[in-house]
Amino acid sequence: MRLSPTPSAPRASKRLAVLACAALVLGGAATVSVLSGAAGAATVNLLANPGFESGSLTGWTCDSGTGSVVTGPVHSGSYALAGAATSSDDAQCTQTVSVQPSTSYTLSGYVEGSYVYLGVTGGTDNWTPSATSWQQLSTTFTTTSSQTSIQIYVHGWYAQGTYYADDLDLSGPAGPTSSASASATATTPTATATATATATASSSPTSTATASSSPTPTGTGTSTGGSGSWTHPVYWMPLDNDPQSISSIVAGSGETEFNLSFVLDSGGCTPAWDGSTSQPVSGDTAVLADVNAIRAAGGDVAVTFGGYNGTELGTSCGSASALAAAYQEVVTKYNLTHVDFDYENGALDSNTAIRFGAIKILEANNPNLKVSLTVPMTTVGFPGTGTDEISQAKADGARLDVVNIMDFDTGLTSGTETAQTETIADDAVSQLETIYGWTSAQAWSHLGITLMNGHTDQPSELFAQSDFSNILAFAQANHPALFSFWSANRDFECPAGAVEPWAPGTCSEVTQNAYDYTKIVVQYAG
Repeated sequence: MRLSPTPSAPRASKRLAVLACAALVLGGAATVSVLSGAAGAATVNLLANPGFESGSLTGWTCDSGTGSVVTGPVHSGSYALAGAATSSDDAQCTQTVSVQPSTSYTLSGYVEGSYVYLGVTGGTDNWTPSATSWQQLSTTFTTTSSQTSIQIYVHGWYAQGTYYADDLDLSGPAGPTSSASASATATTPTATATATATATASSSPTSTATASSSPTPTGTGTSTGGSGSWTHPVYWMPLDNDPQSISSIVAGSGETEFNLSFVLDSGGCTPAWDGSTSQPVSGDTAVLADVNAIRAAGGDVAVTFGGYNGTELGTSCGSASALAAAYQEVVTKYNLTHVDFDYENGALDSNTAIRFGAIKILEANNPNLKVSLTVPMTTVGFPGTGTDEISQAKADGARLDVVNIMDFDTGLTSGTETAQTETIADDAVSQLETIYGWTSAQAWSHLGITLMNGHTDQPSELFAQSDFSNILAFAQANHPALFSFWSANRDFECPAGAVEPWAPGTCSEVTQNAYDYTKIVVQYAG
C-alpha cells in the first residue's frame, strides 16, 4: 500500500485464540489484568474439575494428545493440567459452561510456562509471555443479552513447550442449565508479582526486556485504550490523501475500527507520521485527537508501520532493542492493543532478524498486544519473500496473531477479481498450514483479507461493489480473523471532469456513493 497518490497508494494482524463458535460471541466492555493481590471473598466457581483434583481431564476437552494431568508442579492440591504445545498445536483445553445473559463474570487461574493464555472463545483473554513460577491471570467480561453459554479455554503457544494450569475459576451466577458442579470457595489473599519476561533478540547485540502491563509513557499526551470488536479495521491515512473527519466516516459508514497508516522513520530511528520530520509521533496531537474520537465512538485503532514508500523503521534502527523502543513509543503514545507491520518494497524480507527480534521484545513488554503482519501477494499465494518472512517470525519466536494478505495488485484479469481473490486466500491458507502445521480452520482464524476498492494499481484490476459483496460472503463462510480494504480515503467517486492519476489516493475511479465499500466491509463479524 502506498503513502501518497504518486507513484501509486500505501497498502497496508489477535491471536484468535481458537476456533470460535459463532454463537459464543461476547458483548460488553472487557477488562484484563494480572492480579497483584485479592481480598478474601466468597465466590461460586462454575467450572467442573477446576483444579484437576479428579486426577483426570474430566469436564475438559483438550487437543488430541496434548493434555494430561500431572502431580507436579501444582499450585495447590495434588494435581494440575499439563499442556504439551508443539510446533503444530498450542495444546488447548476447553470447557463449555452455562451462564446468564447480560451478566458479569470473572475468569481467573494460575499458570506456569511460556506464552500461556486464559480466555473466553470469541471474547476476551489474558496471557503471560514467561511465567517461571505460578502466576495468576484474570479477565472480566459481560455476556450478551441472549447468551446462555460460553466456552473458556487455556492454551500455550506453538513450539513454546509444556505449560501448566491449576485452580481455574469462573466466578458468577450459574446459568439455567449448568452441568458444572459449582462449589462455593473462599479466595485466599494472594500476592503475585507483575508479569516479567526476558526477551532475547535474534540479532546482535542481545537485548533484555522486562514486561510490564503498564509501559512508561513517552511523548506528549497519551490516549485511553479502546476495547471491543476487531474484525473489519479499514485502512485510513489520518494526515495524507485528503483525510475525512472521523465523525463523517462514523456517521456515513458505521465504521469504528481503523488501521492508521503509516508510521515511518523521519531519520535517526525516529517514528513519524508519513516519515515527515514535521510530524513526529512524540509531538503529535492531531492523530491523537482522532484516536480519542474513534474510541469515544466505541471503536479502536491499530497503527500500521511501513507501507510501500518511505523508510521503514527497521531499515534504520540498528538493533532489535532500538527498533523495539521506537515501536514502543508509538504503542505507548496511543495506548495500542493492535499493531500492524506492512513491510513492502525494499523492506520486504529484509533485516528480518532485527524486525522480528524487535516484535518479540514488543510482545514481551505488552502482553495484551495483538500483532498483524501484512504481506503482498501473487496469483498463487504468498511470494517466496512472504513465506520467508513468516518462517523467520516463527523461528525467532515472534508471535503473529494475524497474517494479513494484500489480496489485490496481483495483475488479475478483469472480470475474475472475485474468483481469483478467493483462490489466492485459499492458497495462503494452505501455505500457513505448511509453515505452522495448522489445520485449515486454524489457518483461517489467523488470516486477514485486505482488498482495494475501485481501480487498483494494476490496470487490469477493478473491484466493484459487487466484488466486495461477493468476497464478504466468502469471508463469512470461512471466518478469517479480519476483512479489510485499502482505503477509507478512497471510498468516494472521483470529481466529475477531474484529471486523476491512476489509482488515486482520494477516490476510487468508479461510480459510487460515499462509503459504499466501507458499508460492505463493516458487515463482517468474524
